[in-house]
Amino acid sequence: MCWAGRMMLGTFSILLVLVHTAAACEFGPFPYRATGIVCRMTKPAALLLNQETAQVIQAAFRNAKFPNITGERSMRLLGRVAYGLSNIQVNDLSIARSEVELKEDNAIGISIKNVTALFRGTLSYGYAGAWFLKLFHSVDFEIESSIDLQLNINLMCQKDQVAPDASDCYLTFHKLTLHLQGDKQPGWLKQLFTDFISFTLKLVLKREVCKEINAVAQTLTNFILDLAANFVQDKDIIVDISVASDPVIKASYIESHHKGRVLYKNSSSELSDSVFSPSLLTESHMLYFWLSEHSLSSLAAAAFLDGRLVLNLRGEKLQELFEMEDTEVQRKAVQRIFQGTSYNDSVAKVWSLTQPQISLQPEGTVVRSLVAVEISILLAGEEPLVALYMEKEITVTIQAAYAEKKLILQPVDSSVEIKVFKCTADPSGEDPSIQSFLQNMILAAGIPEVTSSIGSALTSLMNNKRLNLFDIINPEIITREGYVIVQLDFGFPSHLLLNFLEKSL
Repeated sequence: MCWAGRMMLGTFSILLVLVHTAAACEFGPFPYRATGIVCRMTKPAALLLNQETAQVIQAAFRNAKFPNITGERSMRLLGRVAYGLSNIQVNDLSIARSEVELKEDNAIGISIKNVTALFRGTLSYGYAGAWFLKLFHSVDFEIESSIDLQLNINLMCQKDQVAPDASDCYLTFHKLTLHLQGDKQPGWLKQLFTDFISFTLKLVLKREVCKEINAVAQTLTNFILDLAANFVQDKDIIVDISVASDPVIKASYIESHHKGRVLYKNSSSELSDSVFSPSLLTESHMLYFWLSEHSLSSLAAAAFLDGRLVLNLRGEKLQELFEMEDTEVQRKAVQRIFQGTSYNDSVAKVWSLTQPQISLQPEGTVVRSLVAVEISILLAGEEPLVALYMEKEITVTIQAAYAEKKLILQPVDSSVEIKVFKCTADPSGEDPSIQSFLQNMILAAGIPEVTSSIGSALTSLMNNKRLNLFDIINPEIITREGYVIVQLDFGFPSHLLLNFLEKSL
């Protein structure tokens, strides 16, 4: 989902993934009508991520393939002087600071201040003197440089996906000093070739470094798009995070809008009446995700169709469920239902008979569904004996939270209406002790156990998508009528960027 691809790999990745320009995409006159998911990143998050920009710039310099530089010039008395610089490599690269600016013309401005780098290579030169004197030499050289780098990353929409253009790239040279064979003292030869090659060298450095930065930006963007696509897909269930409307870019935040429709096998859900408005989100946190009721309902429907809303309990879990109270009434009811069989020889199956209906309200997420419960006794060498079967209409209000890298689902209000009841211990369905026990067990233990299991399953799924690698700080999940807002601050896991750059470049 948008909310996990969503926090990755610095200014050159997250910011590029979250927005696009409308240059190549048309969305019609109603900007938010098809919006199911929204991501907003505020300026503090951009500043934090910009700290990782140095890693990208360093990778761009290291991986730039500098061509041989050649030239010649006629000199009075000396004749024609020709030179060539080859085997150019970058060493000892450092960056003093980096600044990021969100511009309202759909661009991200990044200023890299005082990039110092040492270029090494081989200088070959020769000249034919006026008196037919021919000399040819080859010496090692070093070039000390101090450069400011200005990037204006323009963002374009291609096939409903972001495509960054970092070709608007400028290098300002504060220092470009040539040393021959390690000699730090100025001399006529050094001055001669410094004058000759400075202009050409600046052009080559600008061309190759900017070209490599653009390539790195494209590579990172593709990586993040693939990562986000993987995060919002699990087997046959896919969330479409292609862009749904033009971005909103302010000096204090950048916001993108995504379709958020759910694709399951040959079916998909379409949203045409989104209630999103930029005023629903604030700027007090680093990152916001707005999710429509339609998107969450569609996910629940896909999970139901895919047969995922099934829970099997046995052993200790089954014992915890049925021994929530230590009373004589409870013990007798359990004895009659399980016919004296141990919990290890029994299994309880809980599953949804109908597609859950989800409604987002200020009190929480309201879920309504027809649920079946079946308890089977496993007899050696015989077919399982169904000791209890129920169908019940359940309405439960759930509040969600995220803490210690776990999604916590807490039922705060619930009601149960039994529709079908079959029990070998109570064939008539009128035994008050069993009926009361089962009703209390479902409300006090059954519903919390099911919601806890769903929370654990979703946590495991998100961790498999590497969400647990991020430091998520002060997360809040706020439900309102028709939508939910997830707002948080975060710490950036630098090793993700470093690992990716080492493998990819």
